[in-house]
Amino acid sequence: MSKAEHGVPFSEALRVWVRVALNSFGGPAGQIAVMHRILVEEKRWIGEERFLHALSYCMLLPGPEAQQLATYVGWLLHRTLGGLVAGVLFVLPGFVTILALSLVYTAYGHLPVVEGIFFGIKPAVLAVVLEAVLRIGRRALGHAVQVGIAALAFVAIFFFAVGFPWIVLAAGLVGLIGARAFPAGFRPPQPAAPAGGAAPVLDALLDRETPDHTRPSAARGVRVIALCLALWWAPIAALAWVRGRADVFTTIGVFFSKLAVVTFGGAYAVLAYMAQQAVDTHGWLSPREMLDGLGMAESTPGPLIQVVQFVGFLAAYRSPGAFAPWAAGTLAAVLTTWVTYVPCFLWIFAGAPYVERLRESRLLRGALAGIMAAVVGVVLNLAVWFSLHTLFGVVNEHRIGALVLQSPDLSTLDAAAAAIAIGAAVATLYYHVAMLRLIAVCAALGVAWRMLGVVPPMLGGV
Repeated sequence: MSKAEHGVPFSEALRVWVRVALNSFGGPAGQIAVMHRILVEEKRWIGEERFLHALSYCMLLPGPEAQQLATYVGWLLHRTLGGLVAGVLFVLPGFVTILALSLVYTAYGHLPVVEGIFFGIKPAVLAVVLEAVLRIGRRALGHAVQVGIAALAFVAIFFFAVGFPWIVLAAGLVGLIGARAFPAGFRPPQPAAPAGGAAPVLDALLDRETPDHTRPSAARGVRVIALCLALWWAPIAALAWVRGRADVFTTIGVFFSKLAVVTFGGAYAVLAYMAQQAVDTHGWLSPREMLDGLGMAESTPGPLIQVVQFVGFLAAYRSPGAFAPWAAGTLAAVLTTWVTYVPCFLWIFAGAPYVERLRESRLLRGALAGIMAAVVGVVLNLAVWFSLHTLFGVVNEHRIGALVLQSPDLSTLDAAAAAIAIGAAVATLYYHVAMLRLIAVCAALGVAWRMLGVVPPMLGGV
């Protein structure tokens, strides 16, 4: 799309996408708010209604909805190049920052200052996850039926360890059926009223004409799918051919490729599933290290799902083979990021031309409502899981058939971590303290507490 068609030069869009990327803190809610403020209110490139419709479509997709929303708007503005630039820039600052933090973590994680930082960050993350449960719940649970779906999702994943993909599939099917049988119980989140004033540039253009790249084309769709699938799976196939299917890099590529297609509802929803597999099944890291990685992702710009980079880094760092550990970790971080985000571009570039046709689909909107309700239950599970492993040194697990019961050893309660968590929750829920300020203050409290010599080492095994 040229400047003559909508008046937004590519150079201006590039500057705006850099600005969005550098301000994309606070998880998906904060990132979407930043894009809304800049793209809808300030620049008026896209209208409120179209922005929310694109967001709903991205929420239906696996992967980080905020990154996909940026890709979608960039694609609308400047075709494939615009989508690539917007999507890559959205990820790049977080990738660089988390890679640097991963290197510091493995090299200096046993220093009291570093231990203290992560000791303080983890209770702050717990408060952030709790706030996410409340925020998503207020938006997604508009009917008793949706509350019931959320409760069932929590019971399924917390007490019976049902895999997250099965929960998403079941919730989507229930939403599809329920939207026809009982529409009132499966209404999706209601959007705010469209912004007033002159029509945004994209809305004015798309209401007047249909640019070529926004027209659905089966031939173009096949080409996009073939190219993206090749970019996605060729590196994994090459690794399996050269290093074998059991090699850690091949395992990382396959595992995070699978994860990329089940990350419905954003990072919070899939973290419990990823933690279960990475911690319990593969043994790549400990629950505490998983919390450390989430703290990194929470306190850096970019999608929260970028925590997968830290998990991949530690997995290869501990099984480097012929590589130096830091080199193996860096390569794994690149591989993990690649297989996480290439599918995101596939979903947008192949599906975006059909989005307008889906706008009024009642069944699809019902599926979205069902999935959103289930996500609330899964995020609640994540909050409980984080609470147990952050506040208690020992968490016992008991199995009775398919039932899984987790009970903390009350004598191992960490009073300092509990105090920081309570303070962070109050600051977040009642005083709405900004994410970066909250993380910084909690990290400083952790350092102060650690320097007193009373916080036991917790980064062992790196």
